[in-house]
Amino acid sequence: MTPPSIEKLAEIMAKLRTPVSGCPWDLEQNFSTIVPYTIEEAYEVADAVERNDMAALKDELGDLLLQVVFHSRMAEEADLFNLQDVIDSISDKMIRRHPHVFGSVEADTANAVVTNWEAIKAAERQNKSPDTSALADVAYALPALLRAQKLQKRASRTGFDWDNVEDAIAKLDEEVGELREAATVADRAEEAGDLLFAAVNVCRLAGVDAENALKAANHKFERRFRAMEQIAGSEFEKLDLDAKEGLWQQVKFTERS
Repeated sequence: MTPPSIEKLAEIMAKLRTPVSGCPWDLEQNFSTIVPYTIEEAYEVADAVERNDMAALKDELGDLLLQVVFHSRMAEEADLFNLQDVIDSISDKMIRRHPHVFGSVEADTANAVVTNWEAIKAAERQNKSPDTSALADVAYALPALLRAQKLQKRASRTGFDWDNVEDAIAKLDEEVGELREAATVADRAEEAGDLLFAAVNVCRLAGVDAENALKAANHKFERRFRAMEQIAGSEFEKLDLDAKEGLWQQVKFTERS
C-alpha cells in the first residue's frame, strides 16, 4: 500500500495563502482567527463518531486535517516552523512515548502503558518548561469541565485528594450550602464555580467521567423534553409548571416501563 501523502493538501493551502492570487478570506486569517474553526472541527469529528457515521467521520477528519495544514502554513510564512516539522515532532513524540514498542521497556497492560506515558510526559515538562508545578501545561483553552478533571487528576498524583467519594460528597454538600447563603451576584458566581468543581471531584472519585456523564444527562433531558412537547403539542407552552412536571413524570415512567 502506498503511504498517504499530504503534499497535495499542503500545495492547495499554499496557493490559497499566496498574496494577490490567493483567496482573500484565507489571506486575512491568523492563528487566533482560525482557532475557533479548529475547535469546531474537533467537536464535529467527535459528533460523527458518536453517531457512528463513518462517511461523516471521513469528511470531518479531512476538515480537521485542513486545520493542521492551515496553522502550519501560517507558521511557515512567519519562519517559525513548517508542516514537515509538525509531522516530525509528533512522530518523534510517539516513538519516545512508546518505549514498550520501539524500545526495551516492558508494558503488558493498558494501565502500564498509561503509567509509562504519564511519567514520560512529566519528564518532558521538566525539560522544556521552568514551571515545575504538578499542574503545569494543563491547557487553559480546554473546556472547563475537562480542565477541572485534569487539574484534579494531577493534584491527586501528589497525594492532594479526598480519601474516598463520601468525603467528596460531603464537600459537595458544603458547597451547596455556601451557594445558598451567597448574597451577591459575584459571590453566587464564585460559589457556583466551587460547586461545579466539587461535583467533578465526586464524579472522578466515583469512577465516572464527568464530561461523558453531563453529555448523557444533556441527551436525556433533550429526549424527555421533546417527548413532553410531542404529548402536549401546541398547548405545551401554555401549561403551568405543575402540568409540565406531570408530563415530565409521565415521560420518565414511560421510559422505565
